Amino acid sequence: MTAPLPSSERADRLLAEMRDDLARGALPAAIFGDEEIYRLELERIFARAWVYLGHESEIAARGDYVVRRIGEDPFILVRGEDGVVRAFFDACRHRGVQVCRADSGNTSHFRCPYHGWTYSTTGQLVGAPLWRSAFGNMDKASNGLATPAKLASYRGLVFATLDPNAPPLTDYLGGMAWYVDLLFGLNENGLEVIGPPQRFVIDANWKSPAENFAGDDYHLGTLHRSVWAVGAFPVPFKTNMMGYHIQASPGHSLSFSIAPDENDPGPKFFGFPEDLARTFGTKLISPEQLEVARRSRVMVGTIFPNLSILALPLTEDGAHHPPTAIVTLRTWQPRGVGHIEIWNWFLAWRHATPAQKERTYRAGLGTFSMGGSFEMDDTEPWITVSRTGRSTFARVANFKLNYQMGLPGVGVAKRVPDWKGPGICYWPRFEEGVQRNFYRFYLDFMQANGTYPRTRFDG
Repeated sequence: MTAPLPSSERADRLLAEMRDDLARGALPAAIFGDEEIYRLELERIFARAWVYLGHESEIAARGDYVVRRIGEDPFILVRGEDGVVRAFFDACRHRGVQVCRADSGNTSHFRCPYHGWTYSTTGQLVGAPLWRSAFGNMDKASNGLATPAKLASYRGLVFATLDPNAPPLTDYLGGMAWYVDLLFGLNENGLEVIGPPQRFVIDANWKSPAENFAGDDYHLGTLHRSVWAVGAFPVPFKTNMMGYHIQASPGHSLSFSIAPDENDPGPKFFGFPEDLARTFGTKLISPEQLEVARRSRVMVGTIFPNLSILALPLTEDGAHHPPTAIVTLRTWQPRGVGHIEIWNWFLAWRHATPAQKERTYRAGLGTFSMGGSFEMDDTEPWITVSRTGRSTFARVANFKLNYQMGLPGVGVAKRVPDWKGPGICYWPRFEEGVQRNFYRFYLDFMQANGTYPRTRFDG
């Protein structure tokens, strides 16, 4: 891997100041709108971290493919004719022209429209027009499609990294794998993606939604007040705030709304129907994980840098349909310092009935989607955060944002010493340590100077 992109003295000073500010629970607003900081993020974070590309169920058959992004760069995720999942940079080795002309599909080959270079689904260059006259004995094997440095899957979630020195995916996830298991390992049949991903662009910075899904529960009672008014979510606000914030491992954080014990009336298992919940067990997870899942109403978290997971009971129409569990994956794809493309998938259990899959999909569309009630609430604040970050005042006045909730003496949240899972845990959810964990890891990448950030907490 080439040397890290150099930064200016101004950018270095901003990052160093951010490190000092973060320890006191503050962030410079300019990081949400600074062009150079964004350029460095693409090089130092998205080119080095493990980045989510897709779910294996999206490419179930041989020849199935989808086009995804690492930072702003397109990659083809494909199941080859040999059944192996691979990823390729979407660029012909001849002139760099895009070879995949659709967002998804099934194919036996990828063909460049410029000069006709043709590649198999295993990435090999298999031919081109007038090959003998044009290239003769040129080696085809060294001209196949380029690949990311590493590709790996965990519970069906496929990640890639461009950094050959990145640790294995399981090491990168660290304690977060325990919580991924807690949802994706409830039943050995597994979850599958239902329907194509929704995609929509908003004028915001990618960090705002990523930190929000790490556990910003404080906004629920104000921004999402209407959700309770229409009966979309079955748990009262104050009850919902009773739960845990967990820094699972450096960078990766999540939040649970959880019942105090198994005698609570529910909802249980994130609101999955009872007949599905009866199929959940400990074949893939521990009894402790099963107990946490049973008592959980909401689980929301972010795997650094830009994959978020959400499971909770919702309904798009409380007058006609009771809440049911929805599971959504979303990525916050950077498209410039002030733009992100939101990718949104819904998932269901493979062994769920067609009616159950349809119900969870419709509930998700009405709440967490391009036209959903939660999405319309959330996106407007994120847009204005980015606008503030680009402002002249933020730069010249060194405007700081407050991230102090949960620091010693601030708020009611307290450290939980006997939490059953890995990581640093606080109760209740009035706390912002999860966001501070996100930004500490962010700074570890941005200031790494060639080393790879620690993926486990010291001690």
